[in-house]
Amino acid sequence: MTTTMIKESVTTIDTAGVYYRDLNTRLRELVAAGAGKIELRNVHGQRYLGTDLNQPVELEIHGTPGNDLGAFMNGPRITVHGNAQDGCGHTMNEGQIVVHGRAGDTVGLSARGGKIYIRGDVGYRAGIHMKEYKEKKPVLVIGGTAQDFVGEYMAGGVLIMLGLTLGESRNHCAKYIGTGMHGGVIYIQGNVAPFQLGKEVGTAGLDEKDMVVLKEHVTAFAAFFGYDAAEILGRKFIKLYPKWLRPYGRLYAY
Repeated sequence: MTTTMIKESVTTIDTAGVYYRDLNTRLRELVAAGAGKIELRNVHGQRYLGTDLNQPVELEIHGTPGNDLGAFMNGPRITVHGNAQDGCGHTMNEGQIVVHGRAGDTVGLSARGGKIYIRGDVGYRAGIHMKEYKEKKPVLVIGGTAQDFVGEYMAGGVLIMLGLTLGESRNHCAKYIGTGMHGGVIYIQGNVAPFQLGKEVGTAGLDEKDMVVLKEHVTAFAAFFGYDAAEILGRKFIKLYPKWLRPYGRLYAY
């Protein structure tokens, strides 16, 4: 593993061929020594990058990180110049992940804080079981569209799907959107038919409070990826909300 100190505040690691456990050990050593920004080059499938750092360090990743990028992350800011695989932001507690490509399944799985911005499309079950508690509220912004079960079992947080990769028809293909949702809110730009929604969610237009929330996160998304926030916000959005706090209460309670 080649580690180079380019300048005092930036450390670069050539990760080609480096085993993921060795790389994560090196990252923990650098962060413990006070590294403020670390650039990882030639990343190719190494898992758990950003996990167990627990400091506001900045990781810049060039390549394709492996599963569970930022899992249980608590503070770092990660930028990926490439695609992310499954489990990005898994049970994330605090911090930020920005992906300049696509992401795989279960983005934001059980996240309980922090913010995730994906420029393109994502796989299945994005935002599954995101949750919130007091000031902790995770945010997941998907620039494109998602596969089935997006927002499944959401218990809190904000999930925004902008549909910027859709064609002229602007129809999302995901089904079972918000199935089992019992907290949080989903904002969707693009066409979604009623049969694509879970039975546990209702739909509504956006009020002033919704627009404040949407503007904050769309403005951040646009700044990361070079979009016109005003143009995106000028499109029509729908809001999905949970109809019940305990949709399956009768199944499990006596």
